[in-house]
Amino acid sequence: MRDFFKSTRFKILLAFIAFLIGIMVYSVTKGGYSVSGESFINTISKPFRTVSNNIGVKIETSLDKLSRAEEIYDENQSLKKQVTDLSEQLNEYEALKSECEELRKLVGIKEAHPDYSTSRFCKVIGYTANDPFKSFTINVGSADGIEPYLPVATAEGLVGITIEVSEHLSTVRTILSPDLSIAVKCSSSGDDTGIIEGTVTSAENGMTKLIHLRTDNTLKKNDLMITDGTSGLFPKGYSVGKVKSVDMDSNGLSAYAEIEPCADITNLTSVFVITDFTGKREDSE
Repeated sequence: MRDFFKSTRFKILLAFIAFLIGIMVYSVTKGGYSVSGESFINTISKPFRTVSNNIGVKIETSLDKLSRAEEIYDENQSLKKQVTDLSEQLNEYEALKSECEELRKLVGIKEAHPDYSTSRFCKVIGYTANDPFKSFTINVGSADGIEPYLPVATAEGLVGITIEVSEHLSTVRTILSPDLSIAVKCSSSGDDTGIIEGTVTSAENGMTKLIHLRTDNTLKKNDLMITDGTSGLFPKGYSVGKVKSVDMDSNGLSAYAEIEPCADITNLTSVFVITDFTGKREDSE
């Protein structure tokens, strides 16, 4: 028994009794009135009732969530479907917006060049693998009136020429290729003429080369080079590229210039084919 009075349990019991006595004294002296047994019990039990109520509310909330789990799941699925539908509508809107923009550009081209007959804007399906000159395939062919050796362009500038045509597909050789020669002239002076022919080095930077320039040419940076139209393969006066630099050939007999194409040859998504134009050569190569 003596050990009990020295134990930790006895000390905790004394502390609790002292706490109860303190509450009783405080209640009596606070308002000058005595505390009934019921009031005393309420005072003592209030913290425990508060905790109990909080636990009850949390349990009730959890049970409510569980009971509404199927309803919440259905709502979630409905919201997901709405998001999917809105995404599809947005994609359709962007496609229509892109198509309208292409039609607007095509109308502008027709107005600027009334002698042109063109295909619709066609999609670039993909670039030819391992081709440094960026040849690519488009989704139009003989069924759409496409033939070999027709000019291919964007609203910004000349892109290249069709070389292989099947019923629904065509392969395009670009102006970056050394296998395609285009007679051009300066749009401002008209006197500085030359031939656009690509090189491996130029193509690596998305550029092409203007050769056979006169040594006394007056070309300067950002001068626009346009098609001369003398070959009959390309319409006259269509934008090809801008001069980036001019230099002399190693033989000293002619000059050359680095040309940046007006069309971004390495990142094309859509183009059109010029099927007919004034001065078109009727025979094919």
